[in-house]
Amino acid sequence: MNQSFFVFPNIDPIFLQLGPISVHWYGIMYLLGFGFAYWLGVRRAKNSNGVWTPEQVDQLLFNGFFGVVLGGRIGDVLFYNFDRLMIDPLYLFRIWEGGMSFHGGLIGVIIAMIWTSRRQQRSFWQTADFVAPLIPFGLGMGRIGNFINGELWGRVTDVPWAMIFPHVDLLPRHPSQIYQALLEGLALFLLLNLFIRKQRPMGSVAGLFLVGYGVFRFIVEYVREIDPGVNTTTDIITRGQLLSLPMVIGGIIIMLVAYKKAK
Repeated sequence: MNQSFFVFPNIDPIFLQLGPISVHWYGIMYLLGFGFAYWLGVRRAKNSNGVWTPEQVDQLLFNGFFGVVLGGRIGDVLFYNFDRLMIDPLYLFRIWEGGMSFHGGLIGVIIAMIWTSRRQQRSFWQTADFVAPLIPFGLGMGRIGNFINGELWGRVTDVPWAMIFPHVDLLPRHPSQIYQALLEGLALFLLLNLFIRKQRPMGSVAGLFLVGYGVFRFIVEYVREIDPGVNTTTDIITRGQLLSLPMVIGGIIIMLVAYKKAK
């Protein structure tokens, strides 16, 4: 083992054990993400001159919570682990073990936003623009949860910051979970929240979110380990990249239409 490389610290994924109840780090990361989104959403509502109220944010994030959890889990099973579901149907319900698809979660959140927008009698794009800047922090927390679980590691490399995951093998690999936390979490959060400091055409914020996430995810897929028979769609593009391409294209179209209507 080359001692010049970092070694994964083998963190216990269970934060606290209370009899038969296990509190997992992965779940804690998601709660932190939702807690931050709630705090930031309420803060923005109070500064919206009555466009949003804290009660409406409560309703929106409550619906969004179920959308992201149900959509994320179902998406992970259908997109990446369908074979495992056929062998072990109860796997679908063991969320604490990890396994949440962003693309599935996005579909769930979109459905939740459509439902909430109709209930609150507002435009879907107004809702989407409000929600988009709240999401990246939670994405970053989710990736940290992946790192703690020791899952979704990167491909073999010799970069100085490479990390050895002993439960996988003794080869130095990209800590791709950290890359995603920094890009999908921190960088995307800063990008969106700087973007909304000025008044933007309706729909443009949501469009930028789709483009930003899609591009960051597409890039990281080049250093994220490909699961044999799961993440590979062709020899040149991974499943994650294939799912991200429509986001980038759709986001660009949404932004172009938004700015064209604003002229």
